[in-house]
Amino acid sequence: MNYLELIFTVNPQEPGTEILIAELGELGFESFVEDDNSFKAYILADLFQKNAVDELVESLQNQFSISYSFTEIPDQNWNAKWESEYESVMVDNRCYIRAPFHPQKPEMEFEIIIEPQMSFGTAHHETTFQMIQLILNEDVSGKSVLDMGSGTGVLAIFAAMKNATLVHAIDNNEWAFINASENVLKNGFPQIVVELGDAALLENRSYNLILANINKNILLQDMVEYEKVLKPEGRIFFSGFYESDLADIRAHAESLGLSYKSHSVRNQWVAAIFQKA
Repeated sequence: MNYLELIFTVNPQEPGTEILIAELGELGFESFVEDDNSFKAYILADLFQKNAVDELVESLQNQFSISYSFTEIPDQNWNAKWESEYESVMVDNRCYIRAPFHPQKPEMEFEIIIEPQMSFGTAHHETTFQMIQLILNEDVSGKSVLDMGSGTGVLAIFAAMKNATLVHAIDNNEWAFINASENVLKNGFPQIVVELGDAALLENRSYNLILANINKNILLQDMVEYEKVLKPEGRIFFSGFYESDLADIRAHAESLGLSYKSHSVRNQWVAAIFQKA
């Protein structure tokens, strides 16, 4: 079976890339690889419907600038190409995020296995990378943690790896839910509760730490719900937005009683820490 590789360029990247990937998943695309300025989507050649992709792109053109090209990948080269292009990630020489086909590094302080599929959050993107950095430097031992917009579940897995006692991972994308469910088991953390849904699931819950790596619009929309379930003196890590959006995120957070602590920037993407009084 031959595959097609489609290379998409989207501007602005967020939330355009996230929306487009979700819609492509409905058209039969199996996997995605995100780069700095574009992403690659893969589908069996027999399932590819160019008219459907063109219609999808056209329907989003009033919100985003989207272009794409495609090439066919012979079956015998598919696995080799996929594995050669999907790189492992090293965060601060302490946390190693790899696919099952990458070599193990038992000398690493932390090693996370992520099955590369179409869900988001593989640590290749700047925002996930920064969230990993924040968790590296956060004491989560004995704490309750919510990973909101969990994608692959990598952040939830890392929190459990650092001895969080209760970890919930929530995503509204079914592919992400399935992938995260597989990844938590692959890493030996069946106690992580993976759920399909959104902020509506949060009623009557409470957490010491909330990880919200989504996008600006959803963060602004659902921040009030996050604040309700954050325990006093609890902390929340926001990411998924540009440095130019930080002022809006900060203003809304502070209006809800969340105090700004710090933020980091990586290629214009931000991860920020806030704390409840």
